[in-house]
Amino acid sequence: MPKAVISTLHAPSAIGTYSQAVRCGNTIYLSGQIGLDPATMQLAEGIDAQVRRVFDNLKAVAAAAGGSLDDAAKLTIYLTDLAHFAKVNEAMAAYFNQPYPARAAVGVASLPRGALVEADAILVIQ
Repeated sequence: MPKAVISTLHAPSAIGTYSQAVRCGNTIYLSGQIGLDPATMQLAEGIDAQVRRVFDNLKAVAAAAGGSLDDAAKLTIYLTDLAHFAKVNEAMAAYFNQPYPARAAVGVASLPRGALVEADAILVIQ
């Protein structure tokens, strides 16, 4: 099964040796997104703004792949402070509909560019 690279200008360009997403058949693997504004490549200020920007970025990549966040089967959230997990749950209610994706939340020591949150996703598009 050939791989196809997915990219969009509506999400931050890759800041390393990776693609924004890769499609293999009906499965799309979205790379981790931090709260970078795609227009300025600057990190949003504060946890609330970063969480929203992360989901906006994932949403843009999902759309570029021909899907949406409702196609997410698996989501992984990385937080530098797990006390912010409630904020992620609040934001998810605005970005995802039931049935919600499977999810893991991982506490990490640090993230690229000093970000407070990062998320990646796996979509399945029928």
